[in-house]
Amino acid sequence: MIEAQKPTLFGYGITTKAIANSLGGGCTFFDDKATKAYYDDNNNHILPSHLFDPDASSLEVTTPSLRPSHPLIVSAKNLMSEYDYILSNQKKLPLTIWISGTNGKTTTTQMLTHLLEQKGALSGGNIGTPLADLDINAPIWVLESSSYTLHHTDIASPNIYILLPITPDHLDWHGNAKNYEEDKLRPLLNMKEGELALVPKGLILPQTNAFVVEYDSVEFLAEYFDIDASKIDFTGAFLEDALLAMAVSKVLFDEIDYSRINSFVLDAHRQEEQYDKLGRLWVNDSKATNIDATIQAIKGYAKSPIHLIIGGDDKGVDLTPLFLLMQKYSITIYTIGKNSSRLLELAREYNIASVESNTLEKAIELIDQNLKTTDVALLSPAAASFDQFSSYKARGELFMKLSSGLS
Repeated sequence: MIEAQKPTLFGYGITTKAIANSLGGGCTFFDDKATKAYYDDNNNHILPSHLFDPDASSLEVTTPSLRPSHPLIVSAKNLMSEYDYILSNQKKLPLTIWISGTNGKTTTTQMLTHLLEQKGALSGGNIGTPLADLDINAPIWVLESSSYTLHHTDIASPNIYILLPITPDHLDWHGNAKNYEEDKLRPLLNMKEGELALVPKGLILPQTNAFVVEYDSVEFLAEYFDIDASKIDFTGAFLEDALLAMAVSKVLFDEIDYSRINSFVLDAHRQEEQYDKLGRLWVNDSKATNIDATIQAIKGYAKSPIHLIIGGDDKGVDLTPLFLLMQKYSITIYTIGKNSSRLLELAREYNIASVESNTLEKAIELIDQNLKTTDVALLSPAAASFDQFSSYKARGELFMKLSSGLS
């Protein structure tokens, strides 16, 4: 149990509930979904957000997702993030490794935890386990860190920070690309001398006392940390994830364990491969909900002609870099979802072969008619799924189901 002042909690979600439970309950929440005040089973008082009185609160902790413009955030006078609250209220802390980036942070967090599992490492943060539910006596915490959490964090900092490549994302939340980049680099502000930060080359770094290694390729990472990339089974973006995880293992314990990293199993819906009854390759990359993830997927399969299923809710992002990349390869796009007409227009502008499909079922049917054993059918939508599906998982599961039975 955390020995700390009970804060006012913004948002009745996983993160804030875990904090309340760690304090034995009896906390006060303000939540947008509450239409009237009530108590839960742990004696927590949940009230509508508009009832919050900043003068009656001496400490507030927010759920990560509340925007900077949210009335609760704007009116709070003593605001902390989950990271600030948990990490500043412990006499003894684990060694903390924070991992962030636009894509790949979950995989890198999982890979590093896999490598350090025998050392007692635990993973948490955005990956699913709130900090308040992690064992404070564990020697190492590997924390997947979202830009939302980092934005609200002003006190806490990691012992090691891994930032994967970033491209503009969540701009409806951050306001613009500059703010997004600054939030991703925020952990460097309070890092201490001798602490390590691995960040992509080319960013405008804030002043920091950390030892910063700027990388620009898997070749650089392999050479800098003396890792033989040819002994790693992963390719493309996953190879970079593996090298970053192995770099940290080497820095901490002077260990390079190729068999251990190669035993790691990737999550479903990230470049998940299956062959149909005719021996044709279908790749489920439904978790690619932004253009950077799709760009990485295309690069990974670019040696073959690609039949790319793309589309959904792209939230108005600039798709130009994606279409410039596709010009270099043999690609036909099959458009689905909310932004289908926009994709078709861009395809005409950049001279990319395109087929209007509208639905995932139709796209798979059309690809089935044209797919050769030397080709790749790739679902990598570069967009969120909520316009047609309940989640990217539902989208990926349907893709796998329909393509598996083709003959």
